[in-house]
Amino acid sequence: MAEPFKNLINAEVVQSIAHHVGRAWRGFDRPAFTAQALAGLDGLELKARVLQLAQALAATLPADVDRAAGILEASLGPPGEGDDLAQLRTSAAGLAGWAVWPLTEAIALIAAEREPERGLAALQAMTQRLTAEFAIRPFLIQHPALGFETLQRWVHDPSAHVRRLVSEGSRPRLPWGLRLQALVADPSPTLPLLRALQDDPSAYVRRSVANHLNDIAKDHPALIAQWLAEHLPAASAERRALLRHASRGLVKQGDAVVLAAWGLGAALRGRVVLALSPTTVAVGDSLQLTVQLHSTARQPQRLAIDYAVHHVKAAGHTTPKVFKGWVIELAPGESRQLEKRHSMKAVTTRRYHPGAHALDLRINGRVVAEAGFELALP
Repeated sequence: MAEPFKNLINAEVVQSIAHHVGRAWRGFDRPAFTAQALAGLDGLELKARVLQLAQALAATLPADVDRAAGILEASLGPPGEGDDLAQLRTSAAGLAGWAVWPLTEAIALIAAEREPERGLAALQAMTQRLTAEFAIRPFLIQHPALGFETLQRWVHDPSAHVRRLVSEGSRPRLPWGLRLQALVADPSPTLPLLRALQDDPSAYVRRSVANHLNDIAKDHPALIAQWLAEHLPAASAERRALLRHASRGLVKQGDAVVLAAWGLGAALRGRVVLALSPTTVAVGDSLQLTVQLHSTARQPQRLAIDYAVHHVKAAGHTTPKVFKGWVIELAPGESRQLEKRHSMKAVTTRRYHPGAHALDLRINGRVVAEAGFELALP
């Protein structure tokens, strides 16, 4: 079994922070920091562990924000190069990797309200050793004008990690992050940033832009349809890949305008048969989908084929969840069989309930076939 994610913030990380902050400031009260940071740490989940270490730092650093931020900056190791920070680790040279997350949150605690400019400068350094995508969000909420002025400058930063922070840190619905409710309602402040970064030379940055646009699509689908109309024609291969990832949610939902932008707007001309096996499946097992297609068209057809499982809820009603299937080109008169296994393994984000479940097949956003199966507890 994989190690729980929360264990990435552990006693060893606490000792590493104590050592390197103490190296940067001889007056650091290591015992007080360590005692507060370790108190009940094993019983906490990941974000609570990070916050506890951040609070311990805030309590033991100097009250002067500039001095405290300078100490934390001096405790850092060398910045990461290229797109990949996954291999960065704390070393004799300083803190890097997971140990930096509590430092970013400490900056948010001590600087967001009192000295936001100094805090943002510290996050610019820290994000090059891990990421500051969570810690920057209080700054954007409390000081939006300063925050977006800073992000606009960072669009041109030589570090891909700082440029990625521009996009990732301002995502309206960043997973695990504080929701930026003002941007959920009106994402227009971020659009010039995304426009500037969508052709960034770094794939790491472009991936963040795609995820940011997909966030916006959840609340403003027409805006993403307009974005595609403006930026998809004559797009490079890299930009097309970004826009495809950005519009994935709307494609799954069968948004007609977005499907048409990708050449997936036409209804299937032909026949389709959907079969499921077994007809009774236990939680933890898999369901086999078999799709048989036959084209009656005289021209090739480009088809996005997805399916929705209508999960039974505790109250007895059902809610659909759309899953990606295939994107194919079906030749004139062609018959083709597609197969896919759908796992019914328990996951933390979904609780399964036994009973009759429906599954529908969707081609270019239109439901073309339906079938059912019985879900049983193991």
